[in-house]
Amino acid sequence: MPGSFLDTNVLVYLASGNAGKAASAEKLVAGGGTVSIQVLNEFATVARRKIHLSWPETNSFLNTLRGLLTVAPLTLETHEAGLRIAQRYGLSVYDAMIAASALLSECTTLWTEDLQHGLLMERRLLVRNPFRALA
Repeated sequence: MPGSFLDTNVLVYLASGNAGKAASAEKLVAGGGTVSIQVLNEFATVARRKIHLSWPETNSFLNTLRGLLTVAPLTLETHEAGLRIAQRYGLSVYDAMIAASALLSECTTLWTEDLQHGLLMERRLLVRNPFRALA
């Protein structure tokens, strides 16, 4: 999906046992999009601690994701933009860094269940909850 940025929770549900959310996540990943280094790092943490994937399973999953999605670097520009976004929208620093990565990657949609569905940031990044219909 051109212009789509996927948050960590989308990837976590892809690897989870939740069939409904995994199916929604699979559609998004299959459509393509962008993730950041932060998203990959957060996924690795959750995969090991909460999903209990082994290191080989975690690495295999990450390799697959890196082959399917564009990976945005974490830069000083991302950090500075994220801090501005955190202040402007009242977001946590971590959520703001995700939004900054999406904006700097020129994405128009941020797929996440962690932020307000329908929020429009910087007049060009729309937050959408891919699991909203399943709730």
